[in-house]
Amino acid sequence: MDEKTRESIALFRFGLIAPLMNGQVKDPKAYLQKLASQKHQVPYYGEREFVAKTIQSWLRCYQRYGFEALKPKHRSDRGTSRALTSEDQDHLLSLRKKHPGIPASVFYDQLIEDGEILPKEVSYTTIYRLLKKHGLLGKELLQSPDRKRFAYDTVNMLWQGDLSEGVYLSTDSGKKLKTYLIAFIDDCSRIVPFAQFFPNEKFDGLRTVFKEALIRRGLPKIVYADNGKIYRADTLHVACASLGITLTHTQPYDAASKGKIERFFRTVKTRFFTRLRVRPATSLQELNERFWQWLEEDYHRKPHASLEGKTPLEVYLSQVDRVRMLGDPALLDPLFLKRDHRKVKHDATFSLHGQLYEVPPRFIGQRIEVRYDESNIWVYEDGQAIIEAKPVNFTDNAHVKRDRPQMSFQSLTEEGEHV
Repeated sequence: MDEKTRESIALFRFGLIAPLMNGQVKDPKAYLQKLASQKHQVPYYGEREFVAKTIQSWLRCYQRYGFEALKPKHRSDRGTSRALTSEDQDHLLSLRKKHPGIPASVFYDQLIEDGEILPKEVSYTTIYRLLKKHGLLGKELLQSPDRKRFAYDTVNMLWQGDLSEGVYLSTDSGKKLKTYLIAFIDDCSRIVPFAQFFPNEKFDGLRTVFKEALIRRGLPKIVYADNGKIYRADTLHVACASLGITLTHTQPYDAASKGKIERFFRTVKTRFFTRLRVRPATSLQELNERFWQWLEEDYHRKPHASLEGKTPLEVYLSQVDRVRMLGDPALLDPLFLKRDHRKVKHDATFSLHGQLYEVPPRFIGQRIEVRYDESNIWVYEDGQAIIEAKPVNFTDNAHVKRDRPQMSFQSLTEEGEHV
């Protein structure tokens, strides 16, 4: 069982115990009995049932030792391979969203006809389960969710997160640069823990915003986001679970379920973007600096009708004693590292994103876990950083003095005779 599978199982277990930890369950005993009466689809293991004591033991392990304690112990069992990689799934889901109304069976036949999949490698059942998991079956798409308006009365109980298209910036070359606004909003106070414009929709932007939001406004109990690729990243799931945060997702095509963050984006367009029409921003840095100033001086200090005339900042500060702040912000850095696995070659090097890195010879021939950010790469074992991998310097390596094995006099004589 590789590290990614162990993390998937730990995330599944965390999903069951998170409502108990975050106060979402009024009757823990009834909740455990309900879970024990259900069948669960568990990563790697398939369909399983659990008694209440097992789930309680996971809760105790997490409370004592954290997220790592939820991972299965290393075993020698051979894992099962998946028919579709995460990239394959994202591609097929994007195709499905272009044709949401056709039956799943017709969609499957169309994939085969277009050469997207091979029937011997990907079965109809695999495609059906993928569509069902993401709510992309025909009948499910036509149904309107049963929804009631809600609002938590405690700050940092729930944050809603989303991404919205921003403004276009004029570059020196005369081209237009499209921007994207990534933001979180607190459901109770409507305060925005942090938000920022980026030139793309990549996970690096979400990581920056989420980390800064946690440092500035504390830890939420629940994060509610859509099914966008960056919000389904394994790195985000593991980071939330490690911090005791429940990460939940909306149903596809259900933007109304994130009403408060959508309302904030409309406010940005009507009250901030209008200022840019009068005096456009000339750079991404200027855009963000002016946006942050508007956010703190205007939005956070303006009374909201939904808050009974109070400002978001007033509501947040009235409950600041309940906010769970981070003890050491530096602890966030390793949690948000990207993760991958690489095979170490015979020369003690491995490749990542077109760059060669070297590690100690003891890793030769092994498949290692690497975690990295924009500037550093570390080798991990059992969830712990072992050593930092360094880029291969071919110039320096050419001048390294290498020890040649000593040969006996007899060997030298035999070698001379052969010559």
